[in-house]
Amino acid sequence: MEKYLSQLNEAQLAPTIQKDGPMIVIAGAGSGKTRVLTYRIAYLMSQGVDAFNILSLTFTNKAAREMKERIAAIVGQSEARNLWMGTFHSIFAKILRIEADKLGYPTNFTIYDSQDSDKLIGSIIREMGLDKDIYKAKSIRSRISSYKNSLITVRAYFQNSELQEADAMARRPRMGDIYKAYVDRCFKAGAMDFDDLLLKTNELLTRFPEVLMKYQNRFRYILVDEYQDTNHSQYLIVRALSDKFQNICVVGDDAQSIYAFRGANINNILNFQKDYDNVKLFRLEQNYRSTKNIVNAANSIIDKNQTKLDKVVWTANDEGGKIVVNRSLTDGDEGRYVASTIWETKMNEQLENKDFAVLYRTNAQSRAIEDALRKRDIPYKIYGGLSFYQRKEIKDVISYLRLIINPADEEALKRVINFPPRGIGATTVDRLVVAANGYNRSIFEVMKNIDKTDVKINSGTKGKLQDFVTLIESYQVMNQNADVFELAEHVTRTSGLIKEFKKDATPEGVTRMENIEELLNGMKDFVEGQREVADATASLAEFLEDVALSSDLDSDKEDVDHVALMTIHLAKGLEFPHVFIVGLEEDLFPSAMSMNTRSELEEERRLFYVALTRAEKQAYLTYALSRYRWGKLVDADPSRFISEIDEQYLDITTPIEERRINPMLDADIFGDVSPNTRQNVASNNIRFKPAKQANLKKGSAPKEQPKFQPNAPKKLTKVESSSSSGQEANLFDGKLVPGNVVNHMRFGKGEVLKIEGTGADVKAEIKFQQVGVKKLLLRFAKLDVIG
Repeated sequence: MEKYLSQLNEAQLAPTIQKDGPMIVIAGAGSGKTRVLTYRIAYLMSQGVDAFNILSLTFTNKAAREMKERIAAIVGQSEARNLWMGTFHSIFAKILRIEADKLGYPTNFTIYDSQDSDKLIGSIIREMGLDKDIYKAKSIRSRISSYKNSLITVRAYFQNSELQEADAMARRPRMGDIYKAYVDRCFKAGAMDFDDLLLKTNELLTRFPEVLMKYQNRFRYILVDEYQDTNHSQYLIVRALSDKFQNICVVGDDAQSIYAFRGANINNILNFQKDYDNVKLFRLEQNYRSTKNIVNAANSIIDKNQTKLDKVVWTANDEGGKIVVNRSLTDGDEGRYVASTIWETKMNEQLENKDFAVLYRTNAQSRAIEDALRKRDIPYKIYGGLSFYQRKEIKDVISYLRLIINPADEEALKRVINFPPRGIGATTVDRLVVAANGYNRSIFEVMKNIDKTDVKINSGTKGKLQDFVTLIESYQVMNQNADVFELAEHVTRTSGLIKEFKKDATPEGVTRMENIEELLNGMKDFVEGQREVADATASLAEFLEDVALSSDLDSDKEDVDHVALMTIHLAKGLEFPHVFIVGLEEDLFPSAMSMNTRSELEEERRLFYVALTRAEKQAYLTYALSRYRWGKLVDADPSRFISEIDEQYLDITTPIEERRINPMLDADIFGDVSPNTRQNVASNNIRFKPAKQANLKKGSAPKEQPKFQPNAPKKLTKVESSSSSGQEANLFDGKLVPGNVVNHMRFGKGEVLKIEGTGADVKAEIKFQQVGVKKLLLRFAKLDVIG
């Protein structure tokens, strides 16, 4: 037996050495599926399978890189380079570049990101004279994306009356026309978007049988990671490629299928055994990542789903601490709880920032967490925010580079034709667009032949257009011999970009210059790295493809010590010693948008399962009783997912409280309310738990609850508040007076200068030692009176 195989347990070894035939590996969270995939590829190569005949599809570039490095350590660097390994999009982009001419595309076609697509769709909507409030570019792009992933081409759309009726009912009767114009403009610009990389691969394999046969014979062994997250388009490509030899191994976990909103189809993994004959099934059920408490809690959650494959995940790890459940009054309090817990745990256990992650359902939730971490001086990084390559100055440089490779790229040209400013205005560009559409040529071709067209542009502007054409063509000449770093350095200097950005001496301007420097550094690093790769040239084309297919997570530098903040979807495949899952409230998690059907709710539950199983040692679940939404403080209920976990695995630090029920009508509309009644109404709005009476002896009366007594002087007095009642609910009204020393959770210690206002609008002007004078509404302020 090969030495590396001895590192596998019995369950992992069986699928690793199963050489031929279709097979499915159901891999529970943290069960070592990446190791199985890696060692299986190494094993196939040791059994005489040529690396060129193995195709391995992953969901992130990072996963592909890690697997390749592990394989190289076993079989050697030179052989590992020959593997076809990468994401669906990167592998199919590679195939499409080889076969581009068959579909009428240039080999160096541009890959549009979502920002490019949005801009192009926005232009089309504007040119058609449509209402941009009804035809919103992002929602149109999302709809086009769903069409493409469902293999609904423009022709198929116009043959489907139901789709057209649905769009007409949604007040978007021109949807089909926009779709057609978008596809035509992309084709004319020699560009594909991300969804095209799948759609066009399907077209290639369907329309050209000889191409299908070529790649069937090449990819005799196919491995697919995260198979539960494949969409219909990916599924069909994998089926087609594996059809001849049927040596296909898919690995996945139905309990971690969380991408239905992107078109992922859980049925692909549930029905795999029906798609192929004599499928061998393997289960990886031992979790190596998490403690027993976390694994058992996750099992108790996912067990509530009805649609699932049978497996029992277990672990031999320590029992570990119970999952901490914490209740906060508001989302701000929740953020402060997370920050203080990270701080204390770091100090007590000598941990680093990178040992912590905060996961949330929506990006908007990060604000309160960020505020709290900043105040504690805890460094953090938000994943999934604005990617480095989406920043304006970086897009500007990249657009110049895209034009060098593909001068037909309409979006790149429109971005830089007048940046830095060179006297080519928007009116001129609009006329060029109209002419390009009329002649069915690219804008660049129209500019090159401007004197042969009937475009009404004055001679001065024509000269500027020709200068721009000459500039780009000079870069194209240089591109024939220079590597990407040399070329980009030349472009940023001679185009005037550096000079333009240097004009801005503000901190933002300095940051832009630093970003461009970082881009050039990255290019230098890319050139050095490509020297190690077989058949690589460190060319501009290779760099642009690498950028187009990269993601924020892929480019993360592991050596930076920061707390990770991200949505749960982005956390897939990652692990951290300590994980906070925040915002566990009904209508937030599970999302109000995902509770219409059982399948939607089950996907939300799988999402929670994924979040919980990211934790290695300790998990924290937090929720707030009220949260700001659209500027209003609204009440919240604890998520059903908390109550679905078996209580034996939980450490509930604060009693779980349901939301109080406010009367739908204000009693004031029925006339005057006596002071006693008003006091009762106000007290109904204060959260409290009913007194437990379970220990009363039979026949005995409950003890009278002690009446409220004000605290003795110089002891902490909490100034309570109710933030959702229209009435004043400050129990200590009149007790807070000028001269009092108070403590505030955020602002620290301060002295009350004056009290003003009446009723619900009572304000205290307080001079804090750290932040100076603040005016606080007492019905909202959380103050401790300390003197």
